[in-house]
Amino acid sequence: MNPAQLPTASVSELPDADLTLVDVREHDEWAAGHAPGAVHIPLGELPARLEELAELPDDQPLYIVCRTGGRSARATAWLNASGWEAVNVAGGMKSWRTEGRPVVAERPNAAPEIL
Repeated sequence: MNPAQLPTASVSELPDADLTLVDVREHDEWAAGHAPGAVHIPLGELPARLEELAELPDDQPLYIVCRTGGRSARATAWLNASGWEAVNVAGGMKSWRTEGRPVVAERPNAAPEIL
């Protein structure tokens, strides 16, 4: 898929409700800070964990996010080529945080941060 044709949305364009967000960052990045309710499937594990995506609501696209948008663009292109409806989140979790969207951490007693 041509990068210019890749379905992409900015954080400000994302729906506030019924958002299915898939975070493809690594485990340490996820633990440091992620969007509440997001599904975590690191990019390298995506092909082996497609059954988890099949359990998600299918009445809307999967919004794919990483740190700044590079890995999520690759995941979005691969998912769309594999028959999924996926949209890359431009700017990733860095933009998510900048836009004031909530972030939670998995690390005890640590403030959420985007790695």
